[in-house]
Amino acid sequence: MPAMGRLLIALSLSMLAACATPPRTAPAAPAAHDIVPLDYLPSLKGGYLKLASQETGRAYHVYVRLPEGYDASNDRRYPVVYLLDGDSLFPMLAPLHLFLTYDEKLPEAVVVGIAYGGFDAAINKRNIDFAAPAADGKPGEDGAPRFHRFLETELLPAIEGRYRIDPARRVLVGQSRSGYFVMWSALEDPDLFWGRIASNPATTPGRGRFFAEASPHRVDGLRVAVAIGEREPVFRHAFVRQWTDMWQSRRDTPWVVKRLPIDNGTHAASIGETYRQAMLWLFDVGGQAAQASDH
Repeated sequence: MPAMGRLLIALSLSMLAACATPPRTAPAAPAAHDIVPLDYLPSLKGGYLKLASQETGRAYHVYVRLPEGYDASNDRRYPVVYLLDGDSLFPMLAPLHLFLTYDEKLPEAVVVGIAYGGFDAAINKRNIDFAAPAADGKPGEDGAPRFHRFLETELLPAIEGRYRIDPARRVLVGQSRSGYFVMWSALEDPDLFWGRIASNPATTPGRGRFFAEASPHRVDGLRVAVAIGEREPVFRHAFVRQWTDMWQSRRDTPWVVKRLPIDNGTHAASIGETYRQAMLWLFDVGGQAAQASDH
C-alpha cells in the first residue's frame, strides 16, 4: 500500500477513536450562591428564614426542624426549642430530638437553630451576642441585652407567627458562651422561656451578676438545667455547683434548678448527652422532674 494510503487510514482510525471516547472534563463546581436543600434530609426538614435584626444590626440564618407528622391544617401546638450556636447545634440536636421521641417518648417539638452562617470571626459574633456588660468585659463585647431583645421582639414573633407553637413550652439551649447567655437570660427575664439548658457555661464576664437578685417573675413551674462535664476544669465545676446550690436554697428562686453531671463529659462533644438528660428532665419523662438536683 502506498505511504499516502497508509497515512489516510491511520488518520481515519484516530478520528474514529476520538469520536468514540468523549473528552473527560471535570464536573462544574457549584456556584457560591447555590443553596443545598435540607428537604432531602427528613430529620432536618422544616423551614428557613434570614432574619435581619434591628436590635443587633446583623442578619441571622434561622433553621427550623418540624415534628414528624406536622400538619399546618390542624390545631395541634408543639413545644419549641431555640438552639443558640445553631451553626453547629442545629444539625446535631434536631435529629437527636427525633430519636429521643422514638426511644424515650420525649414530646415532639419544633426545633429552631439560630446561626451566623460561619465560624469565622468576621461572621460569627457569639463573643458579642452572648456577653453581658461587665467591668471585666472586653470593650464592644457586651451585646447580650441587644441579642436578648432580638430574641424577644424579633425572632420569637417571627417563628411563632409562622408555626403552630405552644408559647408556654419554650426552651432555650446553649453551651459554653451561649450557656452563659442562657443563665444570664434566666436572671434577666425568667418568664421568657419555660425551660433553659446551659451546658458547661462560661463563667465570665460579670460573674457576680449570677449570684445577685433575679428579675421578678409571674410564671410558675419554670425550670433551668445546668450541665457540667466530668472533664471540665475545676473552676467551672465550682461555678456550676455554687450557682445551683445557691439558687436551690433560696426562697425567691424563680425556677426549679437541676444540676446535671455528665460522666466523662467534655466541653463540647457531650452536648448530645446533655440535651438528652436535660430534655427528659424538663418534660418529666419517666418522672425525672421530681428530682431537683444531683449532689
